[in-house]
Amino acid sequence: MTEGPPEVDLKHFLAQERVRVEGALEEALTAILPRVPEQFRGALRHGVTSGGKRLRPILCVAAYRAVGGTGEGIYRLAVSLELIHAYSLMHDDLPCMDDADLRRGEPTTHKVHGESSTTVAGALLIPAAALHAYESARTMGLPEEEGRLLVEELSRASGGGGMVGGQFLDLLGEDQEISAEELDDLHRRKTGALLRASLRMGGIAAGATPEELTALDRYGEAIGLAFQIADDLLDATSSAQELGKNPSDAELGKSTYVSLFGIEEAGRKAREQVTVAVTALAGGGLASRELDALARYIVERDR
Repeated sequence: MTEGPPEVDLKHFLAQERVRVEGALEEALTAILPRVPEQFRGALRHGVTSGGKRLRPILCVAAYRAVGGTGEGIYRLAVSLELIHAYSLMHDDLPCMDDADLRRGEPTTHKVHGESSTTVAGALLIPAAALHAYESARTMGLPEEEGRLLVEELSRASGGGGMVGGQFLDLLGEDQEISAEELDDLHRRKTGALLRASLRMGGIAAGATPEELTALDRYGEAIGLAFQIADDLLDATSSAQELGKNPSDAELGKSTYVSLFGIEEAGRKAREQVTVAVTALAGGGLASRELDALARYIVERDR
């Protein structure tokens, strides 16, 4: 009987990939910061370099590898997604939104650099990320059309149909009871859109077939929902000290998957989405131990 491939050492894999992503982020900042007015550079750097899982660029690289990509330039492209993620957290934490004091156990960017600078620096990251994605695609030797497709994917995930729209719906939903369908729509935009784009951009850069791209898209949609449910579970069951963030969603009067379904049912829904994600990959003919392991990590993480 032939043994299957060994399980991924996820802790080692994530640590190794984070080192590569951090290096690519520093290269990106070296290119971006001289183009930014000096008074916003401190806030921009703080927002981008304040740590985190770096999950979105890691997913992008894993999707690229799953489709058969081999170039190291993918890391440069992948961090354009992290620039958008950094903007979203900088704006989420502002007094006009969540008014958060802590992010990852440290003072939030506006607490260090001020509300005005953080607002502008976060907004600047959106066009900076799009330009960085395009320049990275050209550096990788991708055709002009693929470069445009990658920018479109990133912009769609960032704009009104994605991150920005999700943040708007999040504000509207405070102190309101919203339905499960409305909550799904909110988080498909605010959380899921960028996760889906991570998978799709990796696939496009590697020349994915339509079938492979559809599989990556379905995987991304499923883990996006699983990620948010896991976040809600952590928010409901962990302290601010454990999570390194403050305030909680309950304190902000937000509807969550836990408030709608309870802890047990929310956990079941998260695990169900992991199965959907892994099944989608198999259906598209993609075999990736890394993506399988990352789907499980999303619901098993402790922060």
